[in-house]
Amino acid sequence: MREKSTVVCKQEPGVIVPIVDLRRCEGKGDCLEVCPENVFEIRRIDEADYRNLGALHRFKLRVHGLKVAYTPNAEACRSCGLCVEACPEHAIKLTRSI
Repeated sequence: MREKSTVVCKQEPGVIVPIVDLRRCEGKGDCLEVCPENVFEIRRIDEADYRNLGALHRFKLRVHGLKVAYTPNAEACRSCGLCVEACPEHAIKLTRSI
């Protein structure tokens, strides 16, 4: 497990939020390990999210144990970008909060 580093974040919390593309995410947890704000959790994909995926993506998720990253604390994000850099599947992007 990687140690969380001290980072100078770019924004006040909640201005920018991470969006996880569930079609790409394999739930490996790299985002969870590097996030200094504890924005992420790795857990079983919600049934509604699973049903919204195509057959190929559902199969891929089964291969990876049906685990994906969710962002229950997205409002804590300070836009450091470590999660984007750490994700091997390029499944995370940062976007302005609505």
